[in-house]
Amino acid sequence: MTSELLILICQTAVVYLLVLGMHSLRRRTGLSLFYALLGGLTAIMSWVTDAGLSVHVGGVTFVVGSTVFYTALLLGVFVVYVFDGPLSARTAILGVAVVSTLTPLVSAFLHLQAWAAGSRLLPFIPTPSLRINAASVAATLVDMVFLAVAWEYLGRPRIHRWLRVYLTLLGVLCLDVVLFNTGAFAGTGSFLTIVQGTLISRVSMSVVALPFLLVYLEWQSRWKGEAIENRPVLAILRQVAKIEAELSRAQVEIELRKAAERQRDETIRELRQALSEVKTLRGLLPICSRCKRIRDDSGYWNRIETYIRDHTDARFTHGICPDCARELYPDVPIDPE
Repeated sequence: MTSELLILICQTAVVYLLVLGMHSLRRRTGLSLFYALLGGLTAIMSWVTDAGLSVHVGGVTFVVGSTVFYTALLLGVFVVYVFDGPLSARTAILGVAVVSTLTPLVSAFLHLQAWAAGSRLLPFIPTPSLRINAASVAATLVDMVFLAVAWEYLGRPRIHRWLRVYLTLLGVLCLDVVLFNTGAFAGTGSFLTIVQGTLISRVSMSVVALPFLLVYLEWQSRWKGEAIENRPVLAILRQVAKIEAELSRAQVEIELRKAAERQRDETIRELRQALSEVKTLRGLLPICSRCKRIRDDSGYWNRIETYIRDHTDARFTHGICPDCARELYPDVPIDPE
């Protein structure tokens, strides 16, 4: 193993761990520092790519900018989409796109300023290529959107997580090979050779990145309790997931309100039924001390049974008490019961 390859492997591991580690701190620090890290890595990627820094191993060329830093950006967008949702992922993608656009522009303006001042071109600032950088920005945007779409699409057949992760990474990296190289080198004599070499390097990087991503997903979901949601395939492009969640919450709220209304209506019905069955006399009743008639609200004196009949649901049935029976019928024997 050459020293160049060893340095490349160590550099890749450090950058991957830096991205995943910063994302793991989002519950404490928020996503702002994570976005800032992605922006810094994007600038470094653009700068190193324009400088042409690469490592040659066994006939395969690994461009450091796209091999190390671009795949790290993919991992960053991947985890922020999986755990933080489409809105956070779109913010990360937009930040990467903006920095990818500004970095070569800054380099171009610095060279222009040096030329205007009569100085020679700045050797420590790489000269940007408009075609290569435009192809890089366009391919990056498409790749990162495709990453989210592929992840959701591959989640529908219920395949194993490691295979879902690998196929997503491999699909994005292969798509990038086609998009970037077509935009940057189509029409040149070395186009097919570049495509072949880039494809081999990207497939190799998908194998390298897979264990980092799998371990992080397992750690966050199993040990940290972070949910991995199944979202609509085009959730990255629109607010479908958010709208569906809001509709679900609204539906639950509506059902709860309907249940409360049904309970209220049932209670009202029971109370009305109770009121219809029970009438109670309240207050002071004017009653004659001799004949026991009761005066109503109109001033009329009513027999007690008439008044109670009119003001309650009670009805009278007539009989005779033992005392009255002995007084009225002294010759008739009275049953004590």
